[in-house]
Amino acid sequence: MTLRFMGTTSDDGDCPTLYEIEGTDNVLVQGERVTDPEHLARLRDVKESETFVVVPRNLLTRYAPREAAAELVLFTEVTHLFRDFKHMAWRLETRRGYASDLQGAKWQRWQAGEDIAAEPFDAWRINVREQTERGKRFERVRVVDVPPTEGQRYLLASGLGNVAAGKDIRNLPRTEAEKLGLPDRDFWLFDSRILVRLVFDDQDTTLGVFVSEDPAEVLATCQARDKAWHHAVRTEKFQRRVRSTT
Repeated sequence: MTLRFMGTTSDDGDCPTLYEIEGTDNVLVQGERVTDPEHLARLRDVKESETFVVVPRNLLTRYAPREAAAELVLFTEVTHLFRDFKHMAWRLETRRGYASDLQGAKWQRWQAGEDIAAEPFDAWRINVREQTERGKRFERVRVVDVPPTEGQRYLLASGLGNVAAGKDIRNLPRTEAEKLGLPDRDFWLFDSRILVRLVFDDQDTTLGVFVSEDPAEVLATCQARDKAWHHAVRTEKFQRRVRSTT
């Protein structure tokens, strides 16, 4: 089963850390092992296979979910949020490619060398423009490998069309994202209140989403958003940087 990084209270990338064991209600805890003989002697009902670690209480209260595990739902069940949000729709994008991109005619045009950023607005970009003209904010940070994968180069080219529609897209090298301890998962955050986490299979196909309004999980996501946004680079500047190194 897959481990999903939830959060850490460490400033230097060491323990303690929490991980969700996806598909279960269990959490894996990383921390300093208990070795004090007096403490070990006071533990009850210890099995031979068990070990014990120490973690700060605030690690659990900040990152461990306090609600029942959410159910996986279809992405179509949350599309209304892209119109109904009040202030900001924010995305962290972490994958090296997306199956949905490969299946579109736009991918073929990009492969043929066409300027896909200059194409007429589709329904997605029309909505971005409408919402931003109302004073709302569409923002995104893309985690990009160095050098970028083919799928990431496509998104860099396509992203300029979204920027023209009013979205603020910024980019962050994966090595820097890892140093910052950012989550290695894709999500949307609406109005700092509703978290929509996307789930993919090994072929980068979207299986569905988990929706959460759990205060601890949303708070941790807001903190990741602020950290990513502070360090990310605008798309135009990032593209120039990529071209200069390829």
